[in-house]
Amino acid sequence: MRLEVLIAVVHDEKVAYYSSLIQSHQANIQLSLHAKGTTHLILNYLGLTERPKTMIISVVRSDEAGNLIAELDEQFQKGKNYKGMAFTVPLSSVIGTLTYGFLSNDQRTVKKEV
Repeated sequence: MRLEVLIAVVHDEKVAYYSSLIQSHQANIQLSLHAKGTTHLILNYLGLTERPKTMIISVVRSDEAGNLIAELDEQFQKGKNYKGMAFTVPLSSVIGTLTYGFLSNDQRTVKKEV
């Protein structure tokens, strides 16, 4: 099973919502970073402020990535407060079976304590 890195930029107040949505598609790891939208230079020039953004970086399985992008796109169409953007980039390699198992949410690779 191949893995992809998902990058989504969403409004700050919707981070928990989108993070939960991404996690529901078997993403075991997520990193949230403060970000700025692409219009911040123009808005600053005009003396306007933009809404704070957050970039969510996740690792998802390739078989889930297409459905996840489609669901995110559907959510982005809901209205002004739900706007955002998302895309995936293929992950070419992962070192270690346990690391791969964790990132792909494959329970067969998890060591169980006896």
